[in-house]
Amino acid sequence: RALNGALGRPAALWVKESGARNLRHRDFLAPRAALSAAFPGGQVPPEAVSAVLSLRGPAVLPLRVCRQTPAGLAVQVRRPEAFQRLLGPLPDPASPAAGARTGCVVLHCPALRSPAALRPRHLRSVLVADHLAQLLRAQGVTVRLVPALSEERSWDVLRQLRIYWPSGSDGSSLTDAVSALKAALGQCPCAAACEQEPGTAEGIICKVHLKSFVEQQGLLGYDPNLDVLLVTEGTLQSLAELQEAVLQCPVSDPIAPPASRFPSSSSCSIMHVVNCEEEFQLQQLDVLWRILDPGAHTALQKHLVCGPVKVTNPSSPIGADQYFQLRKHQMYEASVIKYGELAQDEAWTEVIDTLTVAAIRFELLSTAHRSQIMLDLENNSISTKGTKSGAFVMYNCARLATLFNAFQQAVEQGEHQPHHARQPLLEPQGLLWAQQSPCFPGTYPPLPPVSELNFSCLREEGEWLLLFNYLLPFPEVLQQAAQLPLSSKGIRITANTETV
Repeated sequence: RALNGALGRPAALWVKESGARNLRHRDFLAPRAALSAAFPGGQVPPEAVSAVLSLRGPAVLPLRVCRQTPAGLAVQVRRPEAFQRLLGPLPDPASPAAGARTGCVVLHCPALRSPAALRPRHLRSVLVADHLAQLLRAQGVTVRLVPALSEERSWDVLRQLRIYWPSGSDGSSLTDAVSALKAALGQCPCAAACEQEPGTAEGIICKVHLKSFVEQQGLLGYDPNLDVLLVTEGTLQSLAELQEAVLQCPVSDPIAPPASRFPSSSSCSIMHVVNCEEEFQLQQLDVLWRILDPGAHTALQKHLVCGPVKVTNPSSPIGADQYFQLRKHQMYEASVIKYGELAQDEAWTEVIDTLTVAAIRFELLSTAHRSQIMLDLENNSISTKGTKSGAFVMYNCARLATLFNAFQQAVEQGEHQPHHARQPLLEPQGLLWAQQSPCFPGTYPPLPPVSELNFSCLREEGEWLLLFNYLLPFPEVLQQAAQLPLSSKGIRITANTETV
């Protein structure tokens, strides 16, 4: 935006280079074809070039050169200063990011209502919802997670995967809300009494004609097979919990829509994250909520549908707990192959658990949520060698973390030991990082502050590629992944969570 503004053109003229060959000569380019459309003969006036070079600001990288080339107008960044800025002290995490959004989103994951054991397909939608919640909160959005986990069930697999979902009581606190929904059903022209006929399930309150409502309202994107829904106490319990989550959102519109039969609520957005096999049941719940509470929030419902999760050559259906334990065992075996027999201590157990969580998250999140995932549960499907696997990434993260921790321990150990007793500290896997201090034999010197580092020493091509292609754009990737088209037509929505 700053480069476009310097040329006085609102349209996007500039391209960020990413290939190693072009990055040797330039970091940004305004191609000649684009310049020809913006300036006579494609020649940029000298004053515009000067304006580019004089760009300053907290979000603007310092520029070294801006020149006209056969390819177009090329800009190169002052790389030592760019390293200094991007690797320097982070801003206060308590302060909101510039341009951070506000608002409230209710994330509803129906898989957590199922009385049956979780399966990998359920786990996928839960992980996507958890991932979205973190992305939205990082952008300043208030997030409410629904449903609350029942205390009558074990949720060990969620705890093991570091998914921190709120838990709740037995639902007795929603009695008044359920009663209000029943009263709304009694006044609903789409509802009719349901006679108990042979074969009819117990606990049916009434039946509601969904199809006629969808047609009358001109709602788009719903399954044409939506027809009659048999409403149960459990159905109303689910709606009551959603309604409660909406009411807990910060009030941005203190006046409830006149048509609403319920207390004042904010115009927050509701996003249902569901696997494709349960999408039909979710659409039924969606339409019923629109019928019973025609407020602004129910009109803002969106469905993020996750594709199927298939298991290759399954001997029997596999649950989420089995899936986690299988991957954990495979991760341990892969670690033994890489490092030899491992000590059964708490530190290594934590490492294996972390690697397992990473492997599963990468496996279920690195594919676009609407696409199918094929799970290969064979022993050779877990490897620390493939650069795109969670195991590979986390192994290297763990190794770096271990190196830094060992280095810091050596620094602290040297500070508290007598000079003659100081000994070098080896990293548990036999890896050494940094050289011993010439001033204090047997110890490491502390790392200098970033302000004292000489970033002009970073001249390797790979160093700039890493910073420019990955570290620099990562905040933008996070921001774009959290930009959900909640105002789009229809009920389906997509999120580019896999880009993270």
